[in-house]
Amino acid sequence: MISKMFRIGTCSLIGLGGWIAGTVTERHKTTYGFSFIPSLGHEKHLPGLPIFGTVSAAAPIISNKEVAEDPFNPQEKLGPSGRVSEIMKFGFPSLSNLRTFDDYVLSYDTRARVAYWVFEHFTADRLKPKDQVNRSLCNFSEDESIHKYFRSTNADYKGSGFDRGHLAAAGNHRLSQKHVEQTFLLSNMAPQVGEGFNRGAWNQLERHVRKLTKTYSNVYVCTGPLYLPRKESDGKNYVKYQVIGANHVAVPTHFFKIVIMETYDDHLHMEAYVMPNKEIDERTPLFAFQVPPDTVERASGLLFFDRMNRSKLVQINGRKTTYV
Repeated sequence: MISKMFRIGTCSLIGLGGWIAGTVTERHKTTYGFSFIPSLGHEKHLPGLPIFGTVSAAAPIISNKEVAEDPFNPQEKLGPSGRVSEIMKFGFPSLSNLRTFDDYVLSYDTRARVAYWVFEHFTADRLKPKDQVNRSLCNFSEDESIHKYFRSTNADYKGSGFDRGHLAAAGNHRLSQKHVEQTFLLSNMAPQVGEGFNRGAWNQLERHVRKLTKTYSNVYVCTGPLYLPRKESDGKNYVKYQVIGANHVAVPTHFFKIVIMETYDDHLHMEAYVMPNKEIDERTPLFAFQVPPDTVERASGLLFFDRMNRSKLVQINGRKTTYV
């Protein structure tokens, strides 16, 4: 009996010893099999990125009531009625970080601190100058709807040598003072070469688009930046662009503008332009910058006017299409 109890006790001690040994060692799988590595609870964690104590850049959790009241909530943006659906009649190029304003819609690139695209809709009546609208009263200001980590600021542009170039031009939004003031938000700006571009060829293109309302009933415009590759001395293509300011605001290599014009007999014409962000000879005609629309889609990663009825598109860059 005593011998039996001794054997039971011995087995228990062996089992207990094994359990204790298991708590201070950890079996790790390696590339070639298994190995026993001591694990005493003192290992350092080595994450791929630093670990911070907060997630202050994350979007806050908000109630359904707050979502309903949020002027930027997607249900409002994608709703069936209102000015936004009028502007976006032919579809959204993308749905990333949408911002809706009273007279234009914007998709914001938080990494580049520049919009992916800006969408506008014009008619002759909407572009008529109003005595009560004064552009000189407007000031460039930060867009507080964007997290402070991802905004551009006036300080970023100061001393950079670049203009704060409008994507949705102030001259396109003349119905009210509020409309024109909203075009001065920095989310609607991109660094542009001033002399010969922003105050030259690009300005000419903006004025050309406004003049289209004298011929067409509705004009829809999408504008945005491009970062295009260039072949270097080693024969390889690279995408290189400058950044400015403490927030590293990206300086686009080019800008695009794609326009849909609606005729009074319900047909559609399209024009597409790409301009390099540099000084351009004032004698260069605008049609020299016209490109096939699909080249802009490939370069930007955006799909334009995907809700458009192709059978109604009868002209692209002044040439008849094969859709009809």
